[in-house]
Amino acid sequence: MAIGVLALLGFQLVDSAFIARLGTAPLAAQSFTFPLSFLIIGIQVGMGIAIAALISRALGAEQLARARRLGSLVLLLGASVIAVLVVVLWAVQTPVFARLGADAATRELIRGYWAPQLLAAWFGAALYFGYSLFRAHGNTRLPGILMVVTSLVNLVLDPLLIFGVGGWEGLGLPGAAWATTLAFAAGLAVLGDRLRGTDWLTGEGLGAELRASARPFIGIAGPAMVSQLMPPLAAMLAIAVVATLGEAQVAAWGLASRLETLSLMVVLAMTMSLPPWLGRCYGAGDWEQVHRLMRLALRAVVAWQLALGLAMALAAPWVAQGLSGNPEVRDDLAMLIRFLLPSYAALGVCMLVVSAGNALGWPLRAMLMSGARLFLFYLPCLGAGAWFGGLTGLAAGAALGNLLAGLAAWGVLRRILASPRRAAVA
Repeated sequence: MAIGVLALLGFQLVDSAFIARLGTAPLAAQSFTFPLSFLIIGIQVGMGIAIAALISRALGAEQLARARRLGSLVLLLGASVIAVLVVVLWAVQTPVFARLGADAATRELIRGYWAPQLLAAWFGAALYFGYSLFRAHGNTRLPGILMVVTSLVNLVLDPLLIFGVGGWEGLGLPGAAWATTLAFAAGLAVLGDRLRGTDWLTGEGLGAELRASARPFIGIAGPAMVSQLMPPLAAMLAIAVVATLGEAQVAAWGLASRLETLSLMVVLAMTMSLPPWLGRCYGAGDWEQVHRLMRLALRAVVAWQLALGLAMALAAPWVAQGLSGNPEVRDDLAMLIRFLLPSYAALGVCMLVVSAGNALGWPLRAMLMSGARLFLFYLPCLGAGAWFGGLTGLAAGAALGNLLAGLAAWGVLRRILASPRRAAVA
């Protein structure tokens, strides 16, 4: 699964690296779209968490018929919800991007890119819901393979559609979005074919199941979606702050955001693959196994992110040079890497605790933890740093916010699992 996540996030960074070759303005235009793209991802991930939690609990309790009904419902409802959101985001693009700080010329660049990017987002969401269904049934292999395959398809199509081939000049910035759309569409076709060979879906009893499962689904998906929507909101506020510093700073921040998701590949893989196992343990009442899984996951996350963060900080000038040839963007990006990458060890702890909370029956606490990470730690520290020290202060403040959030999440997890009902058996 980690390899699949690496491939999926890697092609997003490759998109930005190719777009950087078009110039600072197209890269800045793409960077302004990240918060709204993360908004779509936040809703789909929140629904995916509920999918995996409810289906894995049903399987753990040996309720196979209910698991089939839930699988059918979430695929249908999930695709419909994301379709509505995509239409809304297209309709409100002009005032939203203006509020984020994009000038008229940048908004014109965004307009050509935004329609295919929203289409890609819908295909990606449908594909993600399918991945969630496979993970809930214990199959992480196919989602991982398809992530790699779609990434390779995107990698091949990116330069062709962005820069053209032969006498065709290419599509420029929109070409990156069309490459992603085609890659996700290919992956969705393969996933649909594989789903037809399983008995995980059914068309019977969906109305009754919808009425019976609406409350527990909303009880998990609601807080999970709020938790997942907080990062896009924070990203909007952050990009608005960065926009006051200049176009090159926005471009550097956008590249750093893509690098952040790539560097968190192990954490993201765990947040997708661990909850189904935790959900089964929850359904079976096996809290001793929950303790073992969480200890192992947290140790792996901290060790990996610290090692990766320090290595990337040392290699920051070369990494920045590889991602952007513009000297101003390159220097700002190198500075952001040095401050932010090591702090993702603490951020990873917080993300893992939030993900585990949704699987273990405390989604409200997980939502509050996610909110505290962003609005009590990250944004106040980021804003204070930007006020006192520009982009450098902003980066230092963001790193401090990540560290404080990780420590707080660790303390919350220890208190919750120390309760008598959830304590591990000696």
